[in-house]
Amino acid sequence: MRLHIPISLLAAIAFLCSPTVHATPPNVVLIVSDDQGYNDLGCLNPDIKTPNLDRLAKEGTRLSSFYVAWPACTPSRAAFLTGRYPQRNGISDMIRNEAPDFGYKYPPEEYEVSFERIGGMDERERILPALLKPAGYRSAIFGKWDLGSLKRYLPLQRGFDKFYGFVNTGIDYFTHERYGVPSMYRDNVPTNEDKGTYCTDLFGREALAFMESSGDQPFLLYLPFNAPHGSSALDPKIRGTVQAPDEYKAMYPPVEKEFMEKSRYGKKALTPTPEARQRDYRAALTCMDANIGRVLEWLDQHHKAENTLVIFFSDNGGSGGADNEPLRGHKSQMFEGGVRVPCIIRWPGHVPAGKVSDEFLTSLEVVPTILAATGATAPAGHKLDGHDMLPVIADGKPSPRDRMTWVRQGDQAVRWQHYKWIRTPKEEYLFDLEHDLGEKENLISSQPALLKQMRGLFDEWVTDMNQAEPRGPFRDF
Repeated sequence: MRLHIPISLLAAIAFLCSPTVHATPPNVVLIVSDDQGYNDLGCLNPDIKTPNLDRLAKEGTRLSSFYVAWPACTPSRAAFLTGRYPQRNGISDMIRNEAPDFGYKYPPEEYEVSFERIGGMDERERILPALLKPAGYRSAIFGKWDLGSLKRYLPLQRGFDKFYGFVNTGIDYFTHERYGVPSMYRDNVPTNEDKGTYCTDLFGREALAFMESSGDQPFLLYLPFNAPHGSSALDPKIRGTVQAPDEYKAMYPPVEKEFMEKSRYGKKALTPTPEARQRDYRAALTCMDANIGRVLEWLDQHHKAENTLVIFFSDNGGSGGADNEPLRGHKSQMFEGGVRVPCIIRWPGHVPAGKVSDEFLTSLEVVPTILAATGATAPAGHKLDGHDMLPVIADGKPSPRDRMTWVRQGDQAVRWQHYKWIRTPKEEYLFDLEHDLGEKENLISSQPALLKQMRGLFDEWVTDMNQAEPRGPFRDF
């Protein structure tokens, strides 16, 4: 007697048995810090207090060769939310105004027509929450958006269901203004409802409320803190450091001198000393860590930790009071200190605990990895520049990535295998990262054939990007 099994049932069985799809779709918590140094984790540096990130590293895998797609905020964020190079998704530079760098406060009428106000990600781009929505996911973002502030560019129009945070590249942590311009939104509406409250705590509060309201529906929680980024205020005493609550400052050694006289906006002004700046940076980092702990604790209490994929990394290399050791350079540069960042992934039962992986991986892998874990898919013909990194982390397979390319205005760089090439308007470099992680020995003169090969790889990538369907706001088409 032959057993007749309906095709629909066979399809359902195949779906559930797929190695990348799970009977109960996992929740996803994507946590991004802002300008955090490569060495600024307590598990690496005993001077830093990050017990919850240390716990995450103990319960998951820390990635020691993880790169972002740009050495500063906006393009880096666009890249890891789309899974596409900045030059492919259209956000190839910052969406910000330069005038505040010279102490200028925009009047409302002028700000309304400035690029920081009217610039945004091309509306044709598909980002992570929109890709997850057909798979039944509820999504929220609490924190730094930085991909446009006009209504058509805001998170709810890009697939998120909830948004509470600020729309541009940085704010005063208490007033929630960017150089005097109110910048906080709830969903599509500007708000001053929590003015005066430290914003890191607000983003933690909103994260808990969102998870609590999700019930049994799978969720994507995107938690892009602005900590420990410097404060965006015109007052040199504030702008020169990172605001942090006093209780967290008290967790670090006191400094002898808080301020020093320095030239700012063309005149002498009091600005924080390097010692105060480092203390404040670390205090802001520890406060962020405490709010990450609130999220992890909620997952534990509600028995959701086992079925939640948590990914943490910094949007770019550290600056200000950050420590990027043993890397050379910092935020905005093509040296390792600008593009190699701390990263931790935890998914109990899928990602090994207490492991460190030195495989070559990048933030372009974030979207493909989450799609594979959740069973969601990108639309047909939608080009992604990354790959699922779970086989690398979970199964110990070698990373399929052998190269990464960066362009920031006049600066260019390629990593190929363990070699790194950098070209700036003033200098050209070639390094062997396997033997020279600190990028101290320039091999330009001794490796002419390799230099030619690296330049060729860059030219090939430029051709690929130029052939991609053009996206705004920077590209001419």
